[in-house]
Amino acid sequence: MGPWTHVLALSLAVCLCHSESTQDKLSTLDASFCKGGLEVIYPELDISECLVIPKHLREKISTSWKAPGIYFSAANKKKLYVLVMVDPDAKSRANPELACWQHWLVADIQGTSLRKGEIKGTTHADYRPPTPPSKSGFHRYQFMLFEQPADAQVTLTEEEKSYRGKWDVDAFLKRVGLGAPVATLQYLTQNYRD
Repeated sequence: MGPWTHVLALSLAVCLCHSESTQDKLSTLDASFCKGGLEVIYPELDISECLVIPKHLREKISTSWKAPGIYFSAANKKKLYVLVMVDPDAKSRANPELACWQHWLVADIQGTSLRKGEIKGTTHADYRPPTPPSKSGFHRYQFMLFEQPADAQVTLTEEEKSYRGKWDVDAFLKRVGLGAPVATLQYLTQNYRD
């Protein structure tokens, strides 16, 4: 198993056991996904631990807010990082046939910018806000921060550039030479009209 596969498989297994319509609290496994002190900062929401997005903010996170700030106080000022954001629940948790959906990919992020809550790097996939389909239940939006090896060439294949669904994260991590993430964070949200 690759460094990402074991996290995804475990998360999917637990989440499939929960009722999507009644989930308003995180499962123990969902809560344990968040490690390393990563913060995702939206205009009215600073996410520093795994959480379910409050109902009154779901429309804003899907339609109004742009890419969040990313803060990582443990970033090494002399190193570069790669940020990956995915939805492992596309189309739905019960039917994740489009997983992983690629929401954001930025490489060459300077450690100094992460310590300031900024993203300064090379964007390989523009930020796409969470827009889970209606009646598809809660989706997890996962942020993973990797230390970028000095010789790493972060690129997407033509197929990865042309379609964001069914992204093989493990193949990407292996191809680029990224190890396990240094920090992870996720939030859950559903379609704001549901």
